[in-house]
Amino acid sequence: MNTSDVQAQKRRYGIVGNSEGLNHAVDIALQVAKTDLSVLITGESGVGKEIIPRIIHDNSLRKTKKYFAVNCGSIPEGTIDSELFGHEKGAFTGAIGEREGYFGAANGGTLFLDEVGELPLATQARLLRVLETGEYIRVGSSDVRKTDVRIVAATNVNMAQAIRDGRFREDLFYRLNTIPVKMPALRERGDDVVLLFKKFAMDTAEKYNMPDPVELTEAAQERLKRYSWPGNVRQLKNVTEQISILSPERIITPEILSGYIPEDPVTHDIVPLNKRNEGHSFENERELLYKILFDLRNDVTELKKLVHGQRVERERSSAPQVVEQPITYYQPDITYPVAHAAKGADEFQTPEEYVEEAVSLNDVERQMIVRALEKNRGKRRKAALELNISERTLYRKIKEYGLDKEDL
Repeated sequence: MNTSDVQAQKRRYGIVGNSEGLNHAVDIALQVAKTDLSVLITGESGVGKEIIPRIIHDNSLRKTKKYFAVNCGSIPEGTIDSELFGHEKGAFTGAIGEREGYFGAANGGTLFLDEVGELPLATQARLLRVLETGEYIRVGSSDVRKTDVRIVAATNVNMAQAIRDGRFREDLFYRLNTIPVKMPALRERGDDVVLLFKKFAMDTAEKYNMPDPVELTEAAQERLKRYSWPGNVRQLKNVTEQISILSPERIITPEILSGYIPEDPVTHDIVPLNKRNEGHSFENERELLYKILFDLRNDVTELKKLVHGQRVERERSSAPQVVEQPITYYQPDITYPVAHAAKGADEFQTPEEYVEEAVSLNDVERQMIVRALEKNRGKRRKAALELNISERTLYRKIKEYGLDKEDL
């Protein structure tokens, strides 16, 4: 490791910290920069993975060419191929003109694919072809185009698990992972957490014209280092800014610090059902029912359309038929639809009657999304994992219910 070069890059990009894992990641970025090998950056959300591709590009032979950063997780599945590879006029509804796409626009330069683990399988196949041959086809076209793009990708997904689950192609993984770079979590960086706190405190004081930045006592520094920081550097920055703005004291003790970070960090892991035996929890049952309703929403919607469109044949009236009626469980302010056996076809409810008598599934779905976002402090990736849907689907639902305009 060339220590002087690593330190120079950290000063250039404002990287704070001296931990071994951080220095190693920067060193690998410098070594691979002069090549055209693909790089895959792994690490938890909020560790600062996005700085590595900038170091690679700015120290490469492509530094005078274009650099594009694309967040694959934020692009809807239906349009991601068009965004990456471009499209022809009239290729789909709304395609009123041609689009070059990132692979065309970045020709000769570097393309950073953030959250690459969120790519749909069909798009993964297209990406694999580009990596292998440098060729791609626009959406709605049959003409093969060539591009010379350096690919740097990043993900916080467990790729081995994603491959086992069939959510990510193994051949694409090995193409992307030619040079792996691991960004360490903040809890693994030791004294770096204190250095980062000081930097964020000084930045906040300067930005808002405060007389003095907040400072930590030695005991508070130890408390800061013991915390696991599930949100990593992003969370530390938010906490530092909160303390800087809200705390009347400029010298921060462990007691003051504990008001801004929990004693025991909240886990976002789903607890296995066979371990839920410490006691009866109505809240857990309620969440499970929410998940069941969420998963069955599309099927129930189709059933409502069927009931609304036709009447059950009279000759089948003797067979048990499904009628949805609201029943109140242990939460008196919430109703859940359950199935009953009806005596005749005439007792079927129309969708309008159902909406009048029970909470609509749209409301249930919206409430579940709000609860997941609040529980995960607005982190959409973790909320999507808890809801067992893709981040793109969650993004679409947030737009659909107008939650992006609300302060959750």
